[in-house]
Amino acid sequence: MTVRVERTFELSVPPEDVWEFISDPEKRAGAISVVDSYEREGDTTTWHVRLPIPVVTSTISVETRDVEQDPPRYVKFVGKSGMFNVTGEHEIAETETGSTLTNRFVVDGKVPGVEQFFKRNLDDELDELERQLNEET
Repeated sequence: MTVRVERTFELSVPPEDVWEFISDPEKRAGAISVVDSYEREGDTTTWHVRLPIPVVTSTISVETRDVEQDPPRYVKFVGKSGMFNVTGEHEIAETETGSTLTNRFVVDGKVPGVEQFFKRNLDDELDELERQLNEET
């Protein structure tokens, strides 16, 4: 099963400030509650994800990398693991009072329970991303 989520945030900061945060793979990883830790080597950031579902008893290594960038407007990343794949897109637009950030996520679960976890929790994860963006920009 595939889970898709899209949400747009309105932010009172210029697009360049949003870009500085959202284009940084480490900051993106740090905003996701189920990422226990991460490490960056070259253009790959490996997320160590802990999902609270019965089938998963240890962390899942998810190799992520940016596959498309159009600074300071757009970044797309993909993450792959044996349990799920994720695609994330972040699109920034300037407004009269700052900027908007449109976030799109697609999670393809390969193990029972993964897609249900993300279906229930992606909104909360986006809330946390918005909170961190507001704090850091």
